[in-house]
Amino acid sequence: MKIAVFLFDGVTALDPIGAYDPLARLPDTEITFVSETGSPCRTGDGVLSLAPSAAIANIGKTDILLIPGGSIEGLRQCMASELVRSNVLRLDQGTELTASVCAGSLILGARVLLRDRKVTTNWRAKDYLARFGAEYTGERVTQDDKYWTSAGVTAGIDLGLALCAYIAGHDMAAAVELAMEYDPKPPFGTGNPHSAPLERQEIVMGVLRG
Repeated sequence: MKIAVFLFDGVTALDPIGAYDPLARLPDTEITFVSETGSPCRTGDGVLSLAPSAAIANIGKTDILLIPGGSIEGLRQCMASELVRSNVLRLDQGTELTASVCAGSLILGARVLLRDRKVTTNWRAKDYLARFGAEYTGERVTQDDKYWTSAGVTAGIDLGLALCAYIAGHDMAAAVELAMEYDPKPPFGTGNPHSAPLERQEIVMGVLRG
């Protein structure tokens, strides 16, 4: 199973890595990190550098295309790039699955791939989906036909495990979950906006980076 993971300047580090880690544990996956030019990409805070192995235009057919989210500026640059646009559409034509983590759904939506589809994304980006004709579900992972989308950041792990089940079956995916010791117990219980008080949401919107 060939999997291409797209990187860009401003990417949120855990978005691609959270999905990559479970998928990389399967015995028969070939994962390639790509970017617009093949050059290293820095995360939205400018601290961490991720090094792809190819430019997106230089890879052929892939079974799964995965698009992570990132900073507002990084997303805007991706959505404005004709090179990114044309190659996302080109690769999507040959995929078994096209997937996104967090606000990576906006890159797919801007390419008119999510119109009239049920989609999830980071809760802060949900209003943008309507501009692309998509319906926000608020679920951790949503599948609509061959398009799989996940909610914000940590939900990329859930997406990666769901894709493991698609590729290798339930038992293998469950074994990957065990290998990762993925048994989250959030210490504050406010990882979902529906359970978080308004003042905490205001900190997210007004104080935190990313």
